[in-house]
Amino acid sequence: MDIFDEMKERGHEQIIFNYDEETDLKMIIAIHDTTLGPALGGCRMKNYESQEEALDDVMRLSKGMTYKCGVAEVDFGGAKAIIWGDPEEDKSKAMMRAVGRFVETLDNRFYTGTDVGTYSEDFIYSNCESDHIVGLPESYGGGGNSAIITAYGTYRAIKATAKEAFGDDSLEGLTISVQGLGKVGYRLLDHLHDEGAELIGTDVKEEYIERAKEEYPIEIVDPDEIFGVECDIFSPNALGAILDDETIPQLKCKAIAGAANNQLAEPRHGDKLHELDIVYAPDYIANAGGLMQVADEVIGYNEERVKQQATNIYDILLEIYEVSNKKNIPTYQAADEMVENDIETISRLKTNYVEK
Repeated sequence: MDIFDEMKERGHEQIIFNYDEETDLKMIIAIHDTTLGPALGGCRMKNYESQEEALDDVMRLSKGMTYKCGVAEVDFGGAKAIIWGDPEEDKSKAMMRAVGRFVETLDNRFYTGTDVGTYSEDFIYSNCESDHIVGLPESYGGGGNSAIITAYGTYRAIKATAKEAFGDDSLEGLTISVQGLGKVGYRLLDHLHDEGAELIGTDVKEEYIERAKEEYPIEIVDPDEIFGVECDIFSPNALGAILDDETIPQLKCKAIAGAANNQLAEPRHGDKLHELDIVYAPDYIANAGGLMQVADEVIGYNEERVKQQATNIYDILLEIYEVSNKKNIPTYQAADEMVENDIETISRLKTNYVEK
């Protein structure tokens, strides 16, 4: 991979490689676009197969954050951090302190917090070293578990998607298959069950499956089978890049809406869903609730304000679907165009000098 060619193609401003010998921290921070403000994005920990895989993931995720910030109408740009390591074996308090110190070197350019493989409690230690940590527990001045509001926003996205696909936003009687029963997927089940949806689920972790079975009437299938189950709406809430040449032909649903990041392996897979008349909720809109919460922490967290912002995901998606239908373009393209136009407009406004 030629890093500079990749940065030019994907629109990145900065890639920072960080290493701490004492804790064996291997961390990459990717800052995509700061037109809207300082960059904001979670810190993921995963045992990647290679440096190339880690770099590709952080670049994909950080670009998604630019679009997510744009659609959420928060004054932040897009970024992401990844820690290369096993979150169950390699993570330590000292390592998370090292994370905080590296974040602080960027001097108000980057804010970060929890993501896949990390938890709000981990960042208590990062917060000791940096003033640019978000997603902290309430007892430390944060908004608490961002998975809760993310799940609520995803639920609102599913309702909007049901309205587009079936003409009614009620989920009663609909069969919804949920891939991933962890942080967000588990909490999403509560909203879906309360509305009377029939639930099918899967996860790679047995403890998540058992927890879901204990609390909800849910049919469990093997992870590889989830794509081909008969359902009305498929909700991906695990890792990304799961909609590809192999999985799309298996789908037996009318719509897709979930919280996983970067669900399309490539943009052309969004084109394929459009051709198949499968309504697709762009993931960075469906999962924007968590971003709304952590962005609000920077200005002074207000739970009611964030709940209203997440509620509005419903209306944002209906607008996207309207544009998609009017122009006969895939929903991901309609969403991207809307965000890009907004960023371009704000960029022009910022040419006017304002003394601070």
